[in-house]
Amino acid sequence: MRTLISHFRSAAARFAIDRAVIVAMLVGPIVGAMLAAASVAAQDATNVITIDNFTFTPPELTVAAGTTVKWVNHDDIPHSVVNKDKVFRSKAALDTDDSFSYTFASAGSFDYFCALHPHMVGKVIVK
Repeated sequence: MRTLISHFRSAAARFAIDRAVIVAMLVGPIVGAMLAAASVAAQDATNVITIDNFTFTPPELTVAAGTTVKWVNHDDIPHSVVNKDKVFRSKAALDTDDSFSYTFASAGSFDYFCALHPHMVGKVIVK
């Protein structure tokens, strides 16, 4: 009888370990994907300039070389993004919720403005 109880305990312990391993194998990739998505979202959020109420926010952004910056128009009228030195520019006016992205390959200071509303200005500093 003792041997039978010992075998049951041993089988129950193996089952608990096997079940834990299976759960970890199923849940692990899901948790990893969620963490990766959160990391990408957090990174993207830090390199976004919003356009709203005739203002670029933040008005000045500092990034590392190789960073892509995204401008998103949340205003209810069109705006554009134009670098004063003509390094970059949005191809067309950005309507509400439209966006424009540019990757800054080299260091420097890049002043920009809205061609439709020249009083709207901003700056990207690349280090």
